[in-house]
Amino acid sequence: MPSRQVFEQSILIRASATVVERCFTDLELMHQWLNPMLRCEPLEVWDTNVGGRCRFVIKLPLFQPTLKTVVLEREPGLIVWGFEGYFQGCDRWECVPEITGTCLLNRFEFEIPNPLIEFGFNRFAAAVTKSDMEAQLRRLKQVAERIKN
Repeated sequence: MPSRQVFEQSILIRASATVVERCFTDLELMHQWLNPMLRCEPLEVWDTNVGGRCRFVIKLPLFQPTLKTVVLEREPGLIVWGFEGYFQGCDRWECVPEITGTCLLNRFEFEIPNPLIEFGFNRFAAAVTKSDMEAQLRRLKQVAERIKN
């Protein structure tokens, strides 16, 4: 039975919640802060409303694992993508307005159904994935603070 894992991080961004939200819902802006090995592609048209579908592709030399996603929840300042593939779970992005800007919360909650892949992930990739997610938040912060005007 796969175990549920959660990677959660947050960052304070000196920009409005509206600007921060654009950074995680505008495809062009997303590609400015996503890991260069990760590509987000719409399955038809880019749509961040509930039911909108896309896929995230990890660009590796020998194969390119893909997570198909669907928007499960959407409100101003909030989007939750559900996904299936080698991971099953959801990725939540939420803006919390603060006096000095916006606190961006990101919660990646998942299971890995294949025990062999789960073992490999936990042994070799979990720490790198968490570190990369924190680096992505720092890059998103830079993009948001650059475009806030």
